Amino acid sequence: MRLRAIRESGLMDGDPQRVPDGDARSGDRATYRALVRDAVHDAIAVLLPVACSGCGRADRAVCTECRSALAPEPRRIERAGLAIWAGLEYAGVAASVLGAFKDGARTDAASALVPALRASLRSALAGVSTGSPVEVCTIPSTPAARRARGYVPVDVLLKRCGIRPTAVLALARERLDQAGLDADARRRNAAGGLVARGRRPSTGRESWSVDAAGVRLQGRRFLLVDDIVTTGSTLAEAVRAIAAAGGETAAIAVLAETPRRLPERAAISRETLRDFAAQGGYGGMTGVVDPPFRTG
Repeated sequence: MRLRAIRESGLMDGDPQRVPDGDARSGDRATYRALVRDAVHDAIAVLLPVACSGCGRADRAVCTECRSALAPEPRRIERAGLAIWAGLEYAGVAASVLGAFKDGARTDAASALVPALRASLRSALAGVSTGSPVEVCTIPSTPAARRARGYVPVDVLLKRCGIRPTAVLALARERLDQAGLDADARRRNAAGGLVARGRRPSTGRESWSVDAAGVRLQGRRFLLVDDIVTTGSTLAEAVRAIAAAGGETAAIAVLAETPRRLPERAAISRETLRDFAAQGGYGGMTGVVDPPFRTG
């Protein structure tokens, strides 16, 4: 997907239904499908009431009040030495909805999360120079996570944005769930876990090994996308794997950032978080609250 195509699509101008690299008719069809989908959801909510994934009240998948709480607030953050754009803070309603969507099978909440991801993508792309194509790529999920969920959360959201990511990364080995690990453990767990995608051995079985020999990405630029960032270890590993194959990570965008929280007894402002983190005072029991869902 070329950067120019992305910028000329609804992703950059706020039109929620335009599909990158598509024509006007594609946008019209997407708009029509969205209207039909909303009408169906309204009808289902009347016949088969559902609980809002944000507050739990009987309503649509995400009630009006919770949708308002998910209004995009794109911000540039830094994790693991990387500049990252995030559309939301993983807290409050956003934490409830994202957790339900990611590990509660609440795919009906996806539409409420799309605006924040789109805002993050637009912000990230705004700082990318024109020129060679920019491809969207994501962090691969583990086979276990795919089986447990039945879908890949970030791919569902990107599809709603009209984007089909390039499968450029693959798992090099099995890794632990990042949730519950402190910052050092996350770095160790992520290190060496990804490679540029090569041709998978045709064994007919899932395999952790990927034949990456000869995979070269020279001249290719990527917009790296993930659903949530905590310490940034996994994103840093993805950047390393792309660079090792000769590619360039032009920008990074995530749906939400997990805030680095100080212990309740620490009466100091959020502006001190950088120093606090530098001293190792986040992660595990001392600070950041890990997302209560499966990672990868």
